[in-house]
Formats: sequence, C-alpha cells, structure tokens
Amino acid sequence: MTGPRIGWTLEEWRQGYLSGTITTATLADYLAHLSAKDPAWITLADDARLAIQIEALEHRRSGSDVRSLPLYGIPFAVKDNIDVAGWPTTAACPQFSYIAQDTAAAVTRLQTAGAILVGKTNMDQFATGLSGTRSPYGPVPNAFDPDYISGGSSSGSAAVVARGLVPFALGTDTAGSGRVPAGFNNIVGLKPTRGWWSTRGVVPACRTLDCVSVFALTVADATQIAALVAGPDKEDPYSREDPRRAPPRPSDPMRLAIPDTLEFFGDTQAARAFAATVDALKALGARIDTLDFTPFRATADLLYEGPWVAERLKELAPFLERQPAALHPALREVFATAGGLSACDAFAGEHERARLASLIVQRLRDFDALLVPTAPSIYTIEEMVRDPLRLNTRLGFYTNFVNLADLCALAAPGVFREDGLPAGVTFIATAWHDQALATLGQVLERHLALPLGATRRRSADHGAHCLPTTTPSVPLVVIGAHMRSLPLNTALTSRGAVFLESVRTAPTYRLYALPGAPPRPCLVRESHGASIEAEIWDVPLGHFGSVVAEVPAPLTIGTVTLEDGRSFKGFLAEAFAVQGLTDITAWGGWRAYLSDQDPSTGCPPSRVRHDSAGHA
Repeated sequence: MTGPRIGWTLEEWRQGYLSGTITTATLADYLAHLSAKDPAWITLADDARLAIQIEALEHRRSGSDVRSLPLYGIPFAVKDNIDVAGWPTTAACPQFSYIAQDTAAAVTRLQTAGAILVGKTNMDQFATGLSGTRSPYGPVPNAFDPDYISGGSSSGSAAVVARGLVPFALGTDTAGSGRVPAGFNNIVGLKPTRGWWSTRGVVPACRTLDCVSVFALTVADATQIAALVAGPDKEDPYSREDPRRAPPRPSDPMRLAIPDTLEFFGDTQAARAFAATVDALKALGARIDTLDFTPFRATADLLYEGPWVAERLKELAPFLERQPAALHPALREVFATAGGLSACDAFAGEHERARLASLIVQRLRDFDALLVPTAPSIYTIEEMVRDPLRLNTRLGFYTNFVNLADLCALAAPGVFREDGLPAGVTFIATAWHDQALATLGQVLERHLALPLGATRRRSADHGAHCLPTTTPSVPLVVIGAHMRSLPLNTALTSRGAVFLESVRTAPTYRLYALPGAPPRPCLVRESHGASIEAEIWDVPLGHFGSVVAEVPAPLTIGTVTLEDGRSFKGFLAEAFAVQGLTDITAWGGWRAYLSDQDPSTGCPPSRVRHDSAGHA
C-alpha cells in the first residue's frame, strides 16, 4: 500500500483485503499519511495503539476468512466526546481531558466487527454548537472551501469522512450535530432514533436527548454501520428496544412534506438549491405537500430557551466549579441563564415539549417523511466567530426540534449551490422509521449521483448495494379483500405495511368465494389447481401478530408458493372448510371475479367459466 485509499467505501475496503491489495500490516503506512497538524484531529493512533487493535483483530478472526468480520481492518474515527479505553477524551477542552478506562458501547460493537480506530476528532466544545468553530484546537474548515465553516459540533468526524480519509466516523447529535456537518460537506449523516444506539461511554451534553450518530460517504455505508451498532444496552438507562412496528420502506409513490414557510435568512442560493432537490424528488414521482411548521419551530425554541440548557450545565457543573476559565466564551453565554431555572421550569418545559411532540406526530402521520434543508444557510469562519450566538441559532432552524420530538433523521447530499458549496437536505420521521428514511436517502442519492464527499470520485459501488435490514418485517401474500383499493386493505396500511409487488401463485391452488360481508375469497392448495392473482405486502414484524389475530375462520395463515418458486406466509384455508362454497378459480383471481359480477345484484353472472383443468 503506497498511500491512503482516499474516498474508499466500505465495500472497496473489503475488496482490498480480499484481493490482498491491502493487509493489516500496511495500516501503519496508511496512518503515516494522516497529519497531527490537521485541525480535524485531536488524537491520532500511534504505533502502540494500532498494534494493540490489530492483535485483537487477528484474535477475533482466529484464522477464519476476513469475511467473518464485516468491518475487518476498516479504519474509522470517533468524535472526542466518545470514550475509548486507553485514549484521552477531551470533549475539546484540554483541562477536562482524562484517559478513558472503558470503551463506549458503540465503539465496542464496531471493533468487535473488525474496525480499526485511527483517531479522535475535533468538535465544538462539550458538543454545544453547530459551527465547528468553538474549539481551543482551532476551527475545522469546510472540506470544499476552507474559508467556510464545516458545521458542528461533530466537525472533525464529518471533515475526515468528506475528505475520504476514513469511510465512516462516529459523531453525536443532540441538536443537529450529526446532520449540519453532513449537509455542509456533501456526505450522509444518520441520526438514529433516540435510544436505538447506546450512549454509554459518551460525555453527556443533554443526556435525555443525546444520540450517537454516524457519517459516511453513502447511505448504504451509514445503514451498514447502524445495523452493527444498534440494539439495546442493559447498562444504558436511556436505551430502548425497537418495537418493530415501523414500515420497512416508504410508500410508493413517496409521500413527503415540506414546511409551509421556508426560511433561508436571505440566502437565495440555499433556497434555489433546496428547490432543485425538491424538483428532483418530484421527478422521481414523489408526492410533496406542505404542512404547518409552527409546532416544529416552537419545539426547537425550547432547546435553549427552555430548561434543557440547565441539563447541559448540570453535566459540567462539578468541572466548571474547579476550572470556570476552561469554558469557551460562547458557551459561557449559552449557560448564563441556566442557573436561574427552577424545578417548576423543568416540568413546565417538559409538559410543553410533550404537547408539541404530540402535534408533530399528528402532522407527520400521513407522510413518509418531512423534507427540510439541513441548514438554512452557511457562513464563513470569520462571520461565525464575529457573531457566534445569533448565527448558531440560525443553523439549528431545521434541526433543534428533532430529538425533543422523538424523531429520527437522515441528512443526505442535495443539489449543490451555485457557488460550489454543498446544500444537503434532511429526511425526518417519527421514531423507529430509520429504515424508511434510509430508502428515501438512497433513492435521492442514486438519482443525483454526486461525487463522494469532497473527493471528486465516484465509487464503482456508489448506490449499487441494497440496504441492510434494520427494521424486521414479514412478507405476506394476500389474495382477496386485503389487496390494494379493496375494503380490508386498511388493515395492512394502518399497521405500516407496504406494497411490494403483484404476483401469481404456483398452479396448485383453487379459489373459493366466502359468504358474508365484506365479500372475500379463500385459497386452498389442491393437486388440480391453477395460478391465482396475488399481492405481496411487507408487514412490520411487531404488527404481524395483530394481523394474524384478525384472520377469521375458515381462513388461516400458512405458506403460499408462487409461480416463480418463492414461498411466503399468506392467507389460506383448510380443504374441509370450502365444502359447499362457490369455486371461482376459473376467474384467475379475486379482482377478476369481482369485476365480472352482475352490478344490479352484486352476484356473479349465471354463466359458468371453466379453468384450464376443465373444472367448472
């Protein structure tokens, strides 16, 4: 290996190891190309830390193929408010620095999968800020123009991914820190549902709102990391179990909302870039409507105007009592009002948050996602330093409400501004809809086909991979009243089920009409059968049991074989249950049978059809 693999995706790193182009022994050469003078880094791996990780990696592999570990030898970085045993954690405050005794849960899961930590990254001090300029280690410049901000607080993590130094990096996101830097650097920023990823081992900002996030060059890479990191942690009191009730993918066509009033603070280039991205999604068939953005804005205002600023101060109070001068000047202003907040203020704020969050869930119910600009504008480093509080508030216009309202979000590259700077967009949905957001992001990614980050390269596998499943679901074959536009279809759609495809069964089934209302058929496996029209619907695993519970006799759920040989769960009936029922196999499907009924009586026509086997 003669140099770093700039802009490689996860799959390209895997192929490099499989082909022998790279080995773990050559990672030292890779590290030699990373500069400690780069403001994106706070601590880089030295030879000793690298050797320890490689030894542990080979022990995990234990002679097996490198494919046994999904992230074998792949380098990554973490924001420096995330603990790694034996490494310093500074949270961008040298006086706060300590050597971590334990490794954060999220990092442990990545290292167990084979990943190699190469460095800890710069950030806005104590994860308070969205600019990337509030650090004694210096501001992190934008990957496209060093005069501009990178965004924060996860500035260094975003920068090293955008420049292709690592394929992914962990950040944190309390108010937008895992999204704003992605939007400013043309990369993907996945902010998961709060509690889906463990935050154990993270220096708290607002502990009730904090999330670990990930930056990557592609949506597929970000989702692969999510699949490895996510999951409950019994040692994290804010960890949550996925109820597995969210739709596994968005609707077809996509249903998106945008704010009824868009704010860009006079930045016409940002406005035009967002409009162009919206037009691109419309060209892909998305249905886009506006919604009342008022409760979203009111929720965002709570973050710094409500009691949550006191939660930030609470975590730092013991340290600041000892070393008050260590705090960045901008943070002193942020915390200035925190000491005067009371317990009554805290409960009043929580009650208002709950009221607004309920309104937001109602607003989003009819949509796959809310689409917003990741940030309304971008500023130079000089502008940001000159006016840190007002401009930082602007940067959070489309981000601050997300964790307060218990939403998930995916920041994705959008159409560029006319001045050549990125202008990302963010898909936002209610908790646990992370998989559907990833699909939306990948649809946009494939359509725009932008370069990877700031590397100016397009990977051979860019957008080509299917997303890993993070939302378990059950494909269900339906043959009657549950099909699209028929009376019982809402039993599926109300549970987040998504239409997959129209199919036909294997020619080993017969179809019968059941009495009663609403009209419905039943499917029976018989040796002398025919192929029957059907649909496959993807049902969230957490809702599958309730679907089954509603199936009335003589129907049941069994395994249905399709004409292409695939088999899925589906609606069936036992053979004894259809004695005396009308055989409607000859119509080839329920829709054809319904359309052939006598409209004046609602009964089938008197004429008899015969199927290919000669049955009446």
